[in-house]
Amino acid sequence: MNPEDLIMISVDDHVVEPPNLFDAHIPEKYRDAAPKVVRKKDGSDVWTFGGSIIPNIGLNAVAGRPKEEYGIEPTAFDEIRPGTYDIHERIKDMNAGGILASMNFPSFPGFSGRLFAANEDKDLALAVLRAYNDWHIDEWAGAYPGRIIPMALPVLWDAEECAREVRRVAAKGCRSLTFTENPATLGYPSFHNDYWDPLWQAVSDEGVVVSIHLGSSGKLSVTAPDAPIDVMITLQPMNVCQAAADLLWSRVIKKFPNIRFALSEGGTGWIPYFLDRIDRTYDMHHLWTGQDFGDKLPSEVFREHFLTCFISDPVGVQLRHLIGIDNIAWECDYPHSDSSWPNAPEELAAVAADVPADELNKITYENAMRWYSFDPFVNGRTRQNATVGALRAEAGDHDVSIRSRDKGRFTKSVGIELGELAKNATA
Repeated sequence: MNPEDLIMISVDDHVVEPPNLFDAHIPEKYRDAAPKVVRKKDGSDVWTFGGSIIPNIGLNAVAGRPKEEYGIEPTAFDEIRPGTYDIHERIKDMNAGGILASMNFPSFPGFSGRLFAANEDKDLALAVLRAYNDWHIDEWAGAYPGRIIPMALPVLWDAEECAREVRRVAAKGCRSLTFTENPATLGYPSFHNDYWDPLWQAVSDEGVVVSIHLGSSGKLSVTAPDAPIDVMITLQPMNVCQAAADLLWSRVIKKFPNIRFALSEGGTGWIPYFLDRIDRTYDMHHLWTGQDFGDKLPSEVFREHFLTCFISDPVGVQLRHLIGIDNIAWECDYPHSDSSWPNAPEELAAVAADVPADELNKITYENAMRWYSFDPFVNGRTRQNATVGALRAEAGDHDVSIRSRDKGRFTKSVGIELGELAKNATA
């Protein structure tokens, strides 16, 4: 297999929000209270909102750095690749990495927007959240049609308002809503409560996928306070596994048969056993627990309602038919530490060397298009000029070399005057 021939859509990447995010979208009455970036005395850039300070954590934006420099220390914008926060540079990085299109989860608001939800002034919170969604859809995704799958933040604190926001952004072409893996952890009603029914009805009506990213509840699987961080990193997919079990056995799928969920950054290797386990659980226990899927097995219901994804998952690729070939998508995870950008096509080609072309096409781009109602073939883009090789040719000599911090900070590209950050410094 020649990796240059692949067409690749990533269903899980991330954006480091630029300091000017709210400039064109926040109502004037909320402008002074909207989130802002300030530069601290230690040189790091942080977002501030409602008394909270949110740093850019190193592991969230290590694309272009050597692995020995990975870490969790706060960073400044000029220490990270411009492609993390500048859409024009992001497209260049995508081209250089051979990636046709990308769905981008948020950073500083939290994967499910819990920073905004925690603000006591709910009118302000709603204004900020809507401004964020408008920026993401109109500016970030809208700048390059066919390259970014639009994604919206949810109104966690009000299911009715959340439903209205889903319908509003769906009218703008957005078919992905990022959501928490466990609302109960955040103090909201669980997936088993009918509180969320207005939201489930809205996403079902509008064809919006509920995209659940690991860590979106703010709580990862940790065995002990003194356990090495490697334990937490290893167990991260278990958060997604728990969310899948919670949703599968909930009333949601039974009441809303058209609803669809995406399990983001959870990998796929665990899914065949998970499907075996839920089928056996159903067989052995449904008569007394009251679960009823009619004439279907839970594994069949899972395949109807859940999209999964992987970065590099040799076991999952080998077991793809036990998962469901129509239920698997690929992710790059740019610019996070698990990403293999800009060499992701070569990594995937090695992992999927024995996968037939028709099956690999589903995994690399067709399933993403279908699940998210997304068409990357616009503005003259054809399959012939959407391949890894064609996109890399468009990138030309765009610099993707690994650069150590010792060799100086990344040079600012366009659109953001980083010098203005120092003027706003309050810490």
